[in-house]
Amino acid sequence: MTTTVAVIGLGAMGLPMAGRLAQRFTVRGFDIAAERVALAAEAGVIPASSAAEAVNGADAVLVAVRTGAQLDELLFGEDGLATHLADGAAVILTSTVGTEGIEAIAQQLAIHGAELVDAPLSGGPVRAGEGDLLIVVGATPAAVETARPVLEQLASTLSVVGDKPGDGQALKTVNQLLCGVHIAAAAEALALADALGLDRSRTLDALTAGAANSFMLGNRGPRALEAYDPEGAEVLSRLDIFVKDLGIVGDAARRAHLSTPVAAAAEQLFLLGEAQGLGALDDSAVIRVVAPERLS
Repeated sequence: MTTTVAVIGLGAMGLPMAGRLAQRFTVRGFDIAAERVALAAEAGVIPASSAAEAVNGADAVLVAVRTGAQLDELLFGEDGLATHLADGAAVILTSTVGTEGIEAIAQQLAIHGAELVDAPLSGGPVRAGEGDLLIVVGATPAAVETARPVLEQLASTLSVVGDKPGDGQALKTVNQLLCGVHIAAAAEALALADALGLDRSRTLDALTAGAANSFMLGNRGPRALEAYDPEGAEVLSRLDIFVKDLGIVGDAARRAHLSTPVAAAAEQLFLLGEAQGLGALDDSAVIRVVAPERLS
């Protein structure tokens, strides 16, 4: 039975997930930024002075890193976590890092008596804190059962999409293709409405009430309308995350010898936004790439 969980990486998603898990489990947390560890402590998480201390004796280890290279270094680098994991521990990868190298990482963990649960998620920090995430899982049935109590505490929708690590990353790659394209399309639509002299708020209300609506239009649209304000929109999902994720989409498509021209066009908009210094802004700020100046 899962009683102790370690959370490694207390960033925008890791911190609210750790707080949510602390409502049910004993949770130890670690991040290289001391201020994030302090915030986690306020949420009921036991602060750890190192990642190795956090995972000591943990039944499940939830990892929230940015890239596959960071994951590999964390697990197998100098004093990597793999040597500190409890026998039978489930390492839950919540990040979107792509399928490359996942199988090899799972095999290396197995040598250390641990199993990789490939569980990328979607939903943002607010939903993470509320246990309202979408989580797609690729893992062996035994590993899924070990991780299930942790995943169910975080997810309103938990979908096991395959029985091997990498399957979760594959589905999340497809998911991010659609999300990136939808955000870019929403930005273009709202910029066009602005150029045609339409009232921005009324336009958004009309679009979200009809067949043109999408989750991303309804969710990012209001923030896109704030993108030109001096303080900008609240950052709930950084623009440069989609630079990374659509890069993963492009890499996957090339390996599959599949043409994805719409995703490639959306990727270019996010790359331009990053080049213009918008990377740390909310991803809805991609509207400022389409229309640098508000026209009406």
